[in-house]
Order: sequence, then structure tokens, then C-alpha cells
Amino acid sequence: MPQVTMLHVNGSTHTIHADPDISLLSVLRDQLDLIGSKYGCGEGQCGACTVLINRAPRRSCITQVGTIGQKQITTIEGLARGNHLHPVQQSFLDRAAMQCAYCTSGMIMTAVSLLSTNPNPSEAEISHAMEGNICRCGTHPRIVAAIQDAAKALKQSQPSGSRP
Repeated sequence: MPQVTMLHVNGSTHTIHADPDISLLSVLRDQLDLIGSKYGCGEGQCGACTVLINRAPRRSCITQVGTIGQKQITTIEGLARGNHLHPVQQSFLDRAAMQCAYCTSGMIMTAVSLLSTNPNPSEAEISHAMEGNICRCGTHPRIVAAIQDAAKALKQSQPSGSRP
């Protein structure tokens, strides 16, 4: 039975009417018109639906909206600041780290989370962090390079001791 729930998404509070068992992905796409997160496998295995919940990557297709509470949700739409893309978004463009782009928002969200906890990851650490995100087009080498570029850009733009 639908309930009224407050969600904190991309810095704004939204009132939604949804069954608490419905997926966060469905609410984001169908009620809030945030369509950057994609429905891929529906089982939390491919990563196309990845969003950040309290800065940690979560598969929105298997996250029930009733479990979110007051947590902060960030979607791909919430990364850019005005006309300035987040450094990870920009590096994905610069490196052409996508072909069909279906996986891209999930890849970017996972990379943003990685760089917030590990601002200087090795290639092996990047590969390990991105294991749960599948790119059927095979652009993984460009994805790794884009994340390395973003790490450098974030390091140059951040004051000492702060995180992206």
C-alpha cells in the first residue's frame, strides 16, 4: 500500500507516494524524472542503476525505497555544479570512456565514491572497485584511464586535506 515518504535527493527534499517495497530506481525514474540511473539486470549485478546513498555506491534496483529514511541520495544528475561537470564526468567525456553509454552513469557514480575514499587509487584498486559495474562495449581500459585523470584533476582542485 502506498505511503508518503520524504526523500533527500541531490540536495532537495521530495515527497513521494510509494509502496515501501518498491525499488528506489523506480521512484527516481518514474516519480522524480531522474532517468540517468538505468535499469539493467534488475538484480544488482550490472551496476547500471548505481547511485550514492550517504556517499556510498548502492544498486538502486534492489534498494527498497522504504529503507532509505533520511539518508542523502545522489544521482548522476546531482554531480554537476551549474554548467561545470564533475571531474569524473568530464574525464569520461575526455577519454571517450563510453560507447553505448548505458553503463556510464553507474560507472561514474562508483568512481566518484571510490575517489572520495581513495583519492589516489592504483590501477589495480580502480579495477577492483569497478568490478561490479559491467560495460558490454569493452571500454574498461578507457574507464580506468578516465578515473586516473579524474583523480589527478580532483587532487589539483582540492585544498590539502579535503575530499572530492
